[in-house]
Amino acid sequence: MSRALATVFGVGLFPGGPGTAASAVSLLPLPFLPASWWPWAPLIGCALATLGCVLISRTMPEKDEGGDPGWFVLDETAGVWLAASVAEQTWEGMGLAFLLFRIFDIWKPSPVRTLERVGGGWGIVLDDLAAGVYALLLLFVWGTWGAS
Repeated sequence: MSRALATVFGVGLFPGGPGTAASAVSLLPLPFLPASWWPWAPLIGCALATLGCVLISRTMPEKDEGGDPGWFVLDETAGVWLAASVAEQTWEGMGLAFLLFRIFDIWKPSPVRTLERVGGGWGIVLDDLAAGVYALLLLFVWGTWGAS
């Protein structure tokens, strides 16, 4: 079960861009949630995915592809759900959360890259949470002052 969660039910095993695929797949159910669950559902999901990353990493073989194995994509779920928590609960909102999260996750501006050096499960997930925070802030600013 740990491997299934870590790979977001096999998405992390897809060749070529498992992190991008996991980020996209993770957002699919969010527009269908009841509006009354917003923004709590993605925030609680982010917290549970973060906890999952930390706990599951303890069961992984040491040095499996280094600190953050490419197949381990539950961290992408945590980060993109954090970003999505302030997005509009629409396909457009999810698309914008996805795009901004992936930009920051791939670009890794400071301190995102530095957080990758933290060991264990926290090292796996903290950089994605930081990318999610950057995306969240831009989405918040856009929603507050940019869009109308």
